[in-house]
Amino acid sequence: MLARATKHVLSTPLKPPFRFRGCLAAMRRPPSTSASRAATTSAIRPASVDDTDLIAFFDQPQTPQKPTSPTGIFGHSSLTTPTAFVALADSTLRRAELLTERILRARESRDELFKVVKNLDRLSDMLCGVIDLAELVRNAHPDPAWVRSAEEVYEKLCEFMNVLNTNVGLYEVLRDVLSDEDVVKSLSPEAHQTALIFWRDFEKSGIDLPPAQRERFVSLSTDILVLGRQFLNETAAPRPPARIQYSELKGLEDLGMGARLRLQAQVTKRDLLVYPGSLQAQMIMRSAPAEEPRRKVYMAANSSTPEQIELLERLLRSRAELARLVGKESYAHMTLSDKMAKSPENVQHFLNTLADHTRPYARRALRTLSMRKQAHLNTPPFPTIQAWDRDYYCPPEPPAPPISLPPLTLGTVFMALSRLFQALYGVSLRLAETSSGEVWHTDVRKLEVVDEDRGVLGWIYADLFARGGKPGGAAHYTVRCSRRTDDDDSQGDFKYADERDRAIVRVSQEFEASKRFRIPGQDVTFQLPVIVLLCEFARPTMGRGATVLEWHEVLTLFHEMGHAMHSMIGRTEYQNVSGTRCATDFVELPSILMEHFLNSPVVLSLFDPDGTFAIRQAGNHHEDPCRSIDTHTQILLAMLDQAYHSSAAGTPTFDSTSALEDLYKTRGLIPYVPGTTWQTQFGHLFGYGATYYSYLFDRAIASRVWSTVFSPDPLRRETGESYKREILRYGGGRDPWVMVSSLLKQPVLASGNAEAMAEVGRWKIEDEVAVPGRH
Repeated sequence: MLARATKHVLSTPLKPPFRFRGCLAAMRRPPSTSASRAATTSAIRPASVDDTDLIAFFDQPQTPQKPTSPTGIFGHSSLTTPTAFVALADSTLRRAELLTERILRARESRDELFKVVKNLDRLSDMLCGVIDLAELVRNAHPDPAWVRSAEEVYEKLCEFMNVLNTNVGLYEVLRDVLSDEDVVKSLSPEAHQTALIFWRDFEKSGIDLPPAQRERFVSLSTDILVLGRQFLNETAAPRPPARIQYSELKGLEDLGMGARLRLQAQVTKRDLLVYPGSLQAQMIMRSAPAEEPRRKVYMAANSSTPEQIELLERLLRSRAELARLVGKESYAHMTLSDKMAKSPENVQHFLNTLADHTRPYARRALRTLSMRKQAHLNTPPFPTIQAWDRDYYCPPEPPAPPISLPPLTLGTVFMALSRLFQALYGVSLRLAETSSGEVWHTDVRKLEVVDEDRGVLGWIYADLFARGGKPGGAAHYTVRCSRRTDDDDSQGDFKYADERDRAIVRVSQEFEASKRFRIPGQDVTFQLPVIVLLCEFARPTMGRGATVLEWHEVLTLFHEMGHAMHSMIGRTEYQNVSGTRCATDFVELPSILMEHFLNSPVVLSLFDPDGTFAIRQAGNHHEDPCRSIDTHTQILLAMLDQAYHSSAAGTPTFDSTSALEDLYKTRGLIPYVPGTTWQTQFGHLFGYGATYYSYLFDRAIASRVWSTVFSPDPLRRETGESYKREILRYGGGRDPWVMVSSLLKQPVLASGNAEAMAEVGRWKIEDEVAVPGRH
């Protein structure tokens, strides 16, 4: 389906045949044999002028733009108004219909059969290019009129795509292509992988079903999309407050906000209403000596209405029915067939092994908390740690750098990122000016990503500052993927078109033409990637100065730039296997690995443009002593996700709360609290349905890659080239198990079977701090 790069890149809930993903693979450049690249030890080059220019670019308040010729969003001359966006969607829809008709007629000409895979990918890109843009606009644009137009565009084109997913004619044409020996031999490995992706997705969408059941598939897919969006809205809905009595706040007098809470309760002579998620709630959970107010806040934060529970269970039942419709035992079986895990049974192998490894450490941490509780309350030995005790007896500590660093401004961090990418890949970040109308807000900065040999690889639009109405958290959006375009043969799409068609599609043709770039020194044209980073950092001001990032914000930026480099490096001929458009349980590997680089003092020296940092161990570096408890909890979440997408979810007696309680009773370390139903706040059940294990899985792989490949010499160019050659250049165009096996030189992983999953489960997850809300 449409693999949109969202807070993840990865919140796309469904993956039907036209999942229009993409991944950089073709145009692979062999490793350079120049002396600088053959060097086996890292050498830190001084910051260039381009690097230091990044500091002012991000740290100074936005200066007035130079007068430029007006254009539209992302430089598309036609996209100057919300109405023009809808017109583009209508034009694209007609072009897609013409191209669909061409593919359906492919068996009338042997020459056309050889073009089917390319044309399917073009059809995918044609729709994805507008849908992905709509996804970004409806999340980032401050103008409600633009948001409304984006919603209309998104729904209109997604509806057409859902129909394509069950188009029997397209499936039959692709079947003939894959059964024709001469055509298959003509396909490059990347093209063949793209064809297989389409084939598997068609089959996953029940293409062999009778017409009535195919219609039901489309209807269910739409229902799931609607239910999922409603569910996400409910996860963000405020919960009713906890009522806290004045007497229950005893002990908070000397704790700033705690003193104000007590004073407020004393003056009003009423119970305090403390809303879950508020600063007051956090203060109580971390600092209230009495157990009762913490218990009340926990109960309030983890309660649900019957309507919220029913909404989630309707979503899960619809997914279970969808799976049964295509002959799968469960939604997990349907979803995981094309992932690294391959099956829910293999996921369970991984989670069980990881849980067995983590449980002793988590138990040890809980024993420490129990002793703290015993000393605090003067109880008999080893009282039970309850869910509301975790933050009080082991307050979460913010992550800190491993060495002493001065305050890091946003521009300084981007400079360090550019220097890191130069050292590893020969790739740098450069300033790029925007034209009037090109961006949706004056905060947005544009960067071009430049390879020292191949020139411009693509563009990053950085929308990094908080503002009213903008979504919270951090996100990476793929607005445009890599794709070769000079061999499109788009004129063949109009063989059966009339003059009216040609007039209608002109807007779409102009939109597509503006995305093409001739590669220097080569007689080929490519569509270069465009990605957008959304964050919510403080805006620089004349009075306050540059934006200084907390360490967790530096981690977040490195994580999202890991996704960005995955999207940028390499040039695939097929957008359906481009960059982050790869298996869900593989896509987080490059981004999580980027966080590990922040554990290296030599990498941290890149934050200093003048080479004057004193590299010394910092006294404030620490590991969260209770991190193993949190890792075990995340394992339970992954297990719950599997249970919710198992065959049980389709039975009449399925009860999501009972399943939650059973899991805690059989696998949990902290007791389940009767009356709580926090599953309705588990938003990843929508975007990551049956694949929530992916983050743990990629954390384990990233830890192993860092410790065995990069840690000895993090800036070594030869190592960066190897990683680029084995992992980044392929995106989704190669089996991820083969890529990881080759990089780590562990042949046992190449099969990707249950033993390979268990082997990853045995690897230690280390050297990376999980920041909530990052994907």
